[in-house]
Amino acid sequence: MRYTLCLLMSLITLLIQAQKPKAIVPHFKTFGKGQPIVIINGGPGMNSDGFATMAQMIADLGYKTIIYDQRGTGKSHLSVTDTNTVTMDLMVADLEALRKKCKFKKWTVLGHSFGGILATHYYAKHPKSIDKLMFSSSGGVNMNYAQQFSTLLNQNLTPLEQDSLAYYTNKINQGDTSQETLRKRAKYLAPAYLFNKQFAPMIAERLLQLNIQINSIVYQNLVKIKFDYTGRFISSKIPVLILQGNRDVISVETAQEIHSSFGNSKLVIMPDCGHYGWLDAKDLYLESILSFMKA
Repeated sequence: MRYTLCLLMSLITLLIQAQKPKAIVPHFKTFGKGQPIVIINGGPGMNSDGFATMAQMIADLGYKTIIYDQRGTGKSHLSVTDTNTVTMDLMVADLEALRKKCKFKKWTVLGHSFGGILATHYYAKHPKSIDKLMFSSSGGVNMNYAQQFSTLLNQNLTPLEQDSLAYYTNKINQGDTSQETLRKRAKYLAPAYLFNKQFAPMIAERLLQLNIQINSIVYQNLVKIKFDYTGRFISSKIPVLILQGNRDVISVETAQEIHSSFGNSKLVIMPDCGHYGWLDAKDLYLESILSFMKA
């Protein structure tokens, strides 16, 4: 009887372990040669395709850049997408699996927008895996940035763009998720992310890639884990670069909060720049990265 009970418990344990989500090696692409820099794109819920141009720009400075599709996006497929298979901890585990796959002892991590949030969580879990940290228009060390996001977004739009965005957003909320409606919403939303509006069509296409389900799941998980690393890394010696546009939908105060949370950080405020520094302020953006990497 005792043997049968032990065997049953062992089988139950094995079954639970088999069902527990595990890290994956995400789909990735590399550019150039040299010291590795992994780029964590924003979203969450977007693939990495829109960051290929940026990755090539940085690779041209003399570095090996890596972009990858976060779990459930692009070619990093999941058989099931839910709150068990998409979490911040699993996304961190995927990053670490990718580093080991590429056989890097350490790498520099550049997190853009939500990517900065993930980079922060990754550093907290695996500080010895990271050589340097870069935050690009980042949500950063806590969720405070969300408090001003809508206000700053509307400030970057004309009254016509604001009205049109509200109109198409309302249509979507009422159940109209046709491609035409989604494209119109993206068209009027994209200019908010840029100072130089000529890039708006490119950003509009990027916005259409958003997986709303993954986006919602990730933000639920951030609330669940009470994501907040404010001031946690003051004693850290890791070099940190923070790149922030003065016309971004994420506030300068958020960048300053990241700056004050790391003991060895440098903050670069880019004038006449929105959410995409390598588009609005290309020269300053790349020069700052090159100077930081060489230091």
